[in-house]
Amino acid sequence: MSIESRITRLPRAFEPDRADEARERVPALSGDAAALIGGAAGSSPYLAGLIAKEADWMPEAFDAPEESLDAVFEALRQGAPDRRAEDLRAAKRRVALLTALADLGGIWPLEEVTRRLTAFADLAVQLALEATVGTEIRRGKLPGAREEDIAQAGGMVALAMGKMGADELNYSSDIDLICLFDETRYDRDDYHDARASLVRATRRMAAMLSDLTGEGYVFRTDLRLRPDPSVTPVCMTMEAAERYYESLGRTWERAAYIKARAAAGDIAAGEGFLETLRPFVWRRHLDFAAIDDAHNMRLRIRAHKGTGGAIALEGHDMKLGRGGIREIEFFTQTRQLIAGGRDAELRLRGTVPALARLAEKGWVPEEAAEVLSRHYRAHREVEHRLQMINDAQTHNLPKSAEGFERLACLMGTDAAALRKEVAGRLEEVHALTESFFAPDTAPSEEPDLPEIDGDVVQRWYSYPALRSGRAVEIFKRLRPELLGRLARTARPEESLAALDGFLAGLPAGVQVFSLFEANPQLIDLLVDIVGTAPKLARHLSRNPQVFDAVIGGDFFAPWPGLEVLCADLSDVMGREEDYERKLDAARRWAREWHFRIGVHHLRGLIGADEAGAQYADLAESCLAALWPEVVAKFAEKHGPAPGHGAMVLGMGSLGVRRLHARSDLDLIVIYDADGVEQSEGRRPLAARTYYARLTQALVTAMTAPMAEGRLYEVDMRLRPSGTQGPVATSLASFRDYQLNQAWTWEHLALTRARAVAGQPELMQQVEAFRAEILTRPCDAGRVRRDWQEMRARIAAARAPAGIWDAKIGAGRLQDVELAAQAASLLSGQGARTVRDAFADAVEAGILEQTQRVALEESYELCWTVQVVSRLLSESALDPEAIGEGGRAFLLRETGAETLEELEGALEGRIERAERVIGAMLKGAGDDGRSE
Repeated sequence: MSIESRITRLPRAFEPDRADEARERVPALSGDAAALIGGAAGSSPYLAGLIAKEADWMPEAFDAPEESLDAVFEALRQGAPDRRAEDLRAAKRRVALLTALADLGGIWPLEEVTRRLTAFADLAVQLALEATVGTEIRRGKLPGAREEDIAQAGGMVALAMGKMGADELNYSSDIDLICLFDETRYDRDDYHDARASLVRATRRMAAMLSDLTGEGYVFRTDLRLRPDPSVTPVCMTMEAAERYYESLGRTWERAAYIKARAAAGDIAAGEGFLETLRPFVWRRHLDFAAIDDAHNMRLRIRAHKGTGGAIALEGHDMKLGRGGIREIEFFTQTRQLIAGGRDAELRLRGTVPALARLAEKGWVPEEAAEVLSRHYRAHREVEHRLQMINDAQTHNLPKSAEGFERLACLMGTDAAALRKEVAGRLEEVHALTESFFAPDTAPSEEPDLPEIDGDVVQRWYSYPALRSGRAVEIFKRLRPELLGRLARTARPEESLAALDGFLAGLPAGVQVFSLFEANPQLIDLLVDIVGTAPKLARHLSRNPQVFDAVIGGDFFAPWPGLEVLCADLSDVMGREEDYERKLDAARRWAREWHFRIGVHHLRGLIGADEAGAQYADLAESCLAALWPEVVAKFAEKHGPAPGHGAMVLGMGSLGVRRLHARSDLDLIVIYDADGVEQSEGRRPLAARTYYARLTQALVTAMTAPMAEGRLYEVDMRLRPSGTQGPVATSLASFRDYQLNQAWTWEHLALTRARAVAGQPELMQQVEAFRAEILTRPCDAGRVRRDWQEMRARIAAARAPAGIWDAKIGAGRLQDVELAAQAASLLSGQGARTVRDAFADAVEAGILEQTQRVALEESYELCWTVQVVSRLLSESALDPEAIGEGGRAFLLRETGAETLEELEGALEGRIERAERVIGAMLKGAGDDGRSE
């Protein structure tokens, strides 16, 4: 489509005579097309000059602008290398002219304008590199390089930074490049010659683009964004750059790499380098310290450029001044740095798309994102017109009324309206961004806490978390709010002591304190945790990054369920290529979900039953997602699993989906080699050995203390023959053992078994066999005798540690669970859970309904006390040691009014359950009611 048919706005001529002259130069154009030429030339001396030079080409360009620009690009590609500098300047004239007219006439929106300018910059850099590197290769100066290496610049890449990297070049923009080369392409003996050659080519490339000749220039090219530019060559190795960023890289360099893009040369090598920098740019944890870094950077720019004063339109810098383009970019990039390490969808180069994505993800209010996007586009249009006037790399508004009138003419408006609109946009951008970077941080009055020795607060400054001046500065701003919220707790002195423990355990403070400052609602959560669950607080001090999950957006959403968890963890591990990094990623992921369950339980969002099921879902999802990774890694060396593969049987609490915060996992691995004697791989193994070592690999994946800790402790002692048997059991051996050799206690344990991971068909076979073995008729007398013997052994091994020991002892959790397992065997129904087993026992006449109620009441109360105990403490529950917050949590969960009432309820329910179990062992009778 022609330009004339798409014109939606027109500039006015500030100098009518110059407009008339321009229209006369292109008599073939009339109507709005001629008006567009006249308005552009009459307000921009630079565009008037371009129209004069390109008058013969303009009718063709106006007829089909996109196709005309494509033809310019193609002609460049076909041009001779020795005429490259002249051809690029001629092309620049046409690109600059056509882009300006399409912009001024509203034919192309801002994004298309900047995309076209960036595309030309990419092509110009590529062709300049081909010319200069090609010269080096043809002269034999680049060791080992041949003619076919020219297109990839001999292994060198030009990384486009800033606006070029983001496809956002402005009308008269510098281009910022970082030139690197892949040193692995060259032999060690050739390295110095190769570097010297590529440095020469880079300098000549920059000169080809930047030098001002009689034909103009192409792009002013800036190579100073490379690492330590005062001492490093203009083209350096990727390995040296990577070492620099890993050891010395700063926040501003991280922000710069948000927009980085491999633009010319060896694109594949460039993309590989950017991937190696991903951990540097995108931190694994939420990085709220970036706010402070960005704010300080803004202040330094203002001081250096003198743009820190109040907004006054005359001479105001639309890029670096208050309310300008850079403020919007900093706002956007800082939010990306905060959260982009956790959410890859935030890693967008463009400012407006990034704002939209940040709003979609809840990191920026939708209204703020819409306002900033609208103003960003408007600011960029003003910037473009300022630069069109004289092809100057300027961002400053005019200083005179005449200058404002010229600018207003180019924008198709009047000066008064322009001034009002620009001033309003600058003020609104400044208000929005300043409140983000520098909220009102005037210190509030610290509360009086007479209950505590003031020395507690003062000693915080001796802790590792406050060893840096920056941490102290942030903490001093945070302290009044922190102490104020502590003062409002039920027991401020207890809360302060617990907070003291939290701070003492923090290895560093800047990130955590920045996170609290940016998210004050987290202080409430911290105070709640340290005042209620010291164990959880200690976990927090060692792993403060788990707070990331709270900020992540869906921390308080409903529980997603096992299937979603499995898929999510698989996705998380799938982003890592290295096996150990996969295992560490699984540990980070599990730690966050574990913390979430604990917080939900602590705050009353879920009860003990829901917490138990969620802890079980978490453990099962870890097993289900890790198993295929372990199998794949093991197969790399030893080949695919022989036969039909293996499955993991969850036993005990995992089997019945009822874990607590400190549960370990009881597992059995069963395999089916299907007669295959050994694997086929680089190092084949006999089938039995293969599966034994595969099982050990799984246990290691779960238990190994890595950089991110361990996932779970794993107990394999419930396998056939216990510690004397192989760690993995064949399906045939498992069947034979359970049918012919197993003790009663092993059948009792099997009642709680459940397939949790592995080969699906094998999982189904094992579950079917479990049902078969447990529904066979049993010798009731033998079951009761063996059950009685087990109870006696347990009692002899360990006595209960007082009334608050909810697990061990007659009538308590473990004893009732054992009774349920026996009931499952005696009823012949094979029920897995306590409730189902007792329901079947009532149906079979083994229990009376009143006995069932007595057992379940003891079980539920003991379970609740146990889950609370394991969340609050690493040792046996001591109501005096868990503090006021812990006691309140315990009473809330159990529904008791006082500790005395709870203790009495425990004693009564345990006693009744003990009597019922005694009656079950005898085969009938006592209903468990007190006399």
